[in-house]
Amino acid sequence: MTERIKTQMTGSISRRDALLRTAALASASVSLAAPLTSIAAPLNKPAHSEDIDRELQARVAAREIPGVVAMAANQQSVIYEGAFGFRDIARASRMSTDTIFRIASMVKLLTSVAALQLVERGKLMLDEPASNIDPELASLRILAGFDSKGVPQLHQAQKPITLRSLLTHTSGFSYPLWDPNVVRYLKVARSNPELPRMPLMFEPGSRWAYGRSLDRVGRMVEIASGQSLDRYFSDHITGPLGMIDTSFSLNEEQRARQALLYVRDANGALLPQPPEKPDVTKVFSGGGGIYSTAPDYLTLLQALLNGGRLRETSILRTETVAMMSENQIGNLEAGILRTTNPALSNDVDFFPGIPLRWGLGHMINIAPVPGGRKAGSLTWAGLLNTYYWIDPATRIAGVIMMQILPFADRKALKVYRQFEHGVYRLVGPG
Repeated sequence: MTERIKTQMTGSISRRDALLRTAALASASVSLAAPLTSIAAPLNKPAHSEDIDRELQARVAAREIPGVVAMAANQQSVIYEGAFGFRDIARASRMSTDTIFRIASMVKLLTSVAALQLVERGKLMLDEPASNIDPELASLRILAGFDSKGVPQLHQAQKPITLRSLLTHTSGFSYPLWDPNVVRYLKVARSNPELPRMPLMFEPGSRWAYGRSLDRVGRMVEIASGQSLDRYFSDHITGPLGMIDTSFSLNEEQRARQALLYVRDANGALLPQPPEKPDVTKVFSGGGGIYSTAPDYLTLLQALLNGGRLRETSILRTETVAMMSENQIGNLEAGILRTTNPALSNDVDFFPGIPLRWGLGHMINIAPVPGGRKAGSLTWAGLLNTYYWIDPATRIAGVIMMQILPFADRKALKVYRQFEHGVYRLVGPG
């Protein structure tokens, strides 16, 4: 490692030991699981996994969700897999573990891994101005408010955006879906071409807000690598890990395995949406728009659970993975979102009463979740109710995928929690 990279990658790694230590696997039953390399083969499920099966099947039978795929793994093996319900109810097309899902913002983890790979190679720097790579990030302005006539009041940012602030959502970019000031600004900006397309909502580093930061990181990856984002992923992450169904575009065979989207109406009924029209993506977002399967995404999670390595493939150095799981935002509050559009998202607070922070790619729960993940676990989600978590203390990773709007659907979250609790009952005390 060069001296320049050392300066970025070192420092206080408060949770490094937790990531690196060798822990006893949770119970003898774990060893009965199928290896990840045989993920398509029938799983010889450990004792008590039937409890998870029953709970997930019950939620489908009660018509709370149309279908679900859920999987969990430890460092070596898949310890649970289940697919219940339907990809498409009208066609009686059943869910299976190879079902394709739109995973939306869960691409942000791939983008974070890509950026940190380039940090390791000295092509990106965490704490230098991001405008050194992407000039569009120079001279950004901050929305300070609106005058009495509703005209946006903007001023020049005093601090530069950095890759670190982008990865931690402290850059100042914010999504309109969870920020009424962005909604108000965009309404005015549409009729005034002299206004910037998207200002910052605050001085970089001063607050946390979920927004288009990872779109900008994706563009930085493209500039620094000289590759389009889809090609970079294929060459350096999804290809080496064998994630054959993770892509920005689907072929005909993959589209036949895609789950249909359902929208929950005001009465709680699930309304099927028209299938997506086939399309070849030409512009790639680091913040959304990708497809995957539960086995593919679990492969990525397991690589991170193993410190950046899976079987013979290394995607990140161990110290980089440890840094991803550290709190990078100090005492700033993170993870709680108030919707501006209930049709697309409910309010979001996955762990009421538990302090939440952000690392380089994930949300971190500072305290343990009763009956579930330990303190210091890592997580995020996709708009259509796909979710993942990594628990370094228990050495468990899990993924659950549904295709429902709005985001943070209460019944989908209930399924998610039941699955998580079932996994921790399965592995026993950690």
